[in-house]
Amino acid sequence: MAYTIDDLKPGMSESFTKTVTERDIQLFGEVSGDVNPVHFDENFAKTTIFKGRIAHGVLSVSYISTVLGMKMPGPGTIFMSASTRFKAPVRIGDTVTATCTVREVNQEKRRVVFDCVCKVKDTTVVEGEAMVMAPSRSQA
Repeated sequence: MAYTIDDLKPGMSESFTKTVTERDIQLFGEVSGDVNPVHFDENFAKTTIFKGRIAHGVLSVSYISTVLGMKMPGPGTIFMSASTRFKAPVRIGDTVTATCTVREVNQEKRRVVFDCVCKVKDTTVVEGEAMVMAPSRSQA
């Protein structure tokens, strides 16, 4: 279901869940150009504070984009800004749930601010906020 600016109220939320695979890491590295060995080389990654390979942090942030662009508000949404903090690593095989909750709505400008969090089980891996321009009824 797509939402318009008129549908959105503080406290509403939607989520997206994805299990990170080896293929996700490979494709994300190809698309982004980020081939940092902490994502691709287990021997190198073992020498870091993570003690093993981790997923790209921005891969988890992309799941926030999925919530906003596909679920709420949904198709027609324009992603305007984001501020994120990385709290814990994500590893291959982890299941990440991104949840975005409406904090404030400016109907006149069609702007919506969301509180966003990505979790693996009970561990917060990413937190932040995002602002979007929500579609109007004429776009729906």
